[in-house]
Amino acid sequence: MTESNAHPEKSISLEDEMSERILRGRKLALLAANAGMDKKAVAVEIIDVAGKVDYADFLIVMTGTSDRHCAAIADGVDQALAAEGHPPLGTEGKHDWVLLDFFDVVVHVFSESARDMYDISGLWMDASRVPVPARKTEN
Repeated sequence: MTESNAHPEKSISLEDEMSERILRGRKLALLAANAGMDKKAVAVEIIDVAGKVDYADFLIVMTGTSDRHCAAIADGVDQALAAEGHPPLGTEGKHDWVLLDFFDVVVHVFSESARDMYDISGLWMDASRVPVPARKTEN
């Protein structure tokens, strides 16, 4: 055995690298969903679009009950993910639709009417969903 073969370097396949990226994205998506639910977001969905689009692996869709509520939810998601070392690459919108871009994860915070109008959930009807654990309510 030659010295170069004695300690072969571990090579990471492209498939392994993609799997790790998707697992990190899934964890970030769950963190974002939980942060939204902490701010009382409703109808929270995590849509797995990995391999279907080139701009994200997960879309999170959630609803606020007013423009102010949507802004508060978006701020909560932004702060929670930034505290974990993931500030958004960009934020768009202010009122009835706020989009937060975390590279592999894109968060949409909608008012009820905007969510119905844009129907992102319906556009991705064939994509799988990541189960969102229910949050315990405080008494």
